[in-house]
Amino acid sequence: MNLKVDGAQYSYRTGGSGEPVLLLHAFPLTSEAYWPQLEAPPAGVRVICPDHRGFGGSDLKSPVTLEAMAKDAFALLDALKLERAIVGGVSMGGYVAMAMTRLDPARIKGLILADTQATADDAAQKEKREGVAKDVEKNGMSGYAASALPNLLAPEAKPYVRARIEGLMKAVNPAATAAAARAMAGRDDSREILARYAGPAVVIVGEHDTLTPPAKARELQALLPKSRLVTIPGAGHLSNVEAPLEFNEAVRAFVESTRST
Repeated sequence: MNLKVDGAQYSYRTGGSGEPVLLLHAFPLTSEAYWPQLEAPPAGVRVICPDHRGFGGSDLKSPVTLEAMAKDAFALLDALKLERAIVGGVSMGGYVAMAMTRLDPARIKGLILADTQATADDAAQKEKREGVAKDVEKNGMSGYAASALPNLLAPEAKPYVRARIEGLMKAVNPAATAAAARAMAGRDDSREILARYAGPAVVIVGEHDTLTPPAKARELQALLPKSRLVTIPGAGHLSNVEAPLEFNEAVRAFVESTRST
């Protein structure tokens, strides 16, 4: 489905029925990376999964910043007539969820932060992201997709999951990938805003996530006053596709816990 946001196309997918949960996708993927949640949603949950600007069916529109992506997501909630919603994301999607919390915490009924972190990039990380941006601008997505895949998925990930994630990455617009890499490099530190967030939250992490490992998840969970931590055995950085049953159960349980808030 599509809508217009500031004159640009903004694409999203939905699945299931019940409590609306906005799920924001990881880098460099699309809303299709939530296929396990869209095809078999957690019980009692309506999942809403947009494509960030430039990804999937969404137009590439300047500026590409996490705050701009957050404003796009709020525009989607407005279009769906949702004053408040549970908001979550995997990896970069978590950064966008934190940006939404910074912009308008009153609209965030609950936070689901999966395989992500609250700290900003240091100089070395920024340099690495700039290297990714320049590489995909020059060479396209195929080489980067092959090199990034081992960091995104645990060794135990099923072959069809590997193939589908690699295919998604290869199909992404290189210009959007470069812009999003630079956006992540320029993101704000979110520790203070999370420490002030008064709503419920759950932090989910794959046991074998090497990009944002369980130690970082514990640091993230400790910031949030009303939160719990769920570690998913055997999963890597994309826990929602590697262990969908466990991920969906964590989401279902969290949504159920928020019904009185």
